[in-house]
Amino acid sequence: MSRTIMAVGAHIGDMDLAAGPALAQNVLDGGRSVLVALTPGERGHPTMPIAHYKDQKIAEAHAFAAGIGAEVEIFDDLSDGFLTADDQVAGRVAQRIRQVQPEVLLAHWGSSIHTDHEQASLVAQRARFLAGLPGWEEDSARHGVGRLLFTENWEDAEGFVASDFIEISEQAREVWKQAITGQAFARGETYGFRYIDYYGAQLITRGALARVPYAVAFSAGTEQALRPVT
Repeated sequence: MSRTIMAVGAHIGDMDLAAGPALAQNVLDGGRSVLVALTPGERGHPTMPIAHYKDQKIAEAHAFAAGIGAEVEIFDDLSDGFLTADDQVAGRVAQRIRQVQPEVLLAHWGSSIHTDHEQASLVAQRARFLAGLPGWEEDSARHGVGRLLFTENWEDAEGFVASDFIEISEQAREVWKQAITGQAFARGETYGFRYIDYYGAQLITRGALARVPYAVAFSAGTEQALRPVT
């Protein structure tokens, strides 16, 4: 079923990994997928100068989005490591929600070893509220997002309970894998973590639980029976 999905991540690459296969599948199904990175993630390289890595990350983000057929917006004036969940940031995301009008909003799970991820989760939730709030920014039409789902990220694992699955086709998996391979950190070239292997294996294990070849898991925020996203 095609739909409009917006994924809000703290850094370039966060949602590309955790939600990328689902966003690719949505595009293949005829839907619209939109990535929002609240910072470039420019401090994530141990040796490259921040300004240079920022330019590289932004280029990688656009290449990834093009690779899966998605759109991307980067808040490149906000800084990696210093993200705060204030109404200025949430308001910018809320305005984007009103413009895009997604049926589904994807966000970080709120408990993380990375403070930017925790702040990004709060930003997404606040933005969803503001976007649907009567009288807020009256020059734009309000939009209520039907579903908020939290992504499965290895840095955001504490308390995460999978409740919803999106089945991923072989074609979507290949589209995502080819696109994500263009990101240096995902290839393990920054701190050596095998991101592509990890999330590729997760597609298989979550697929096993959902009784399909591949799947991405999400949490609706409460413990409930596992089910496909509808």
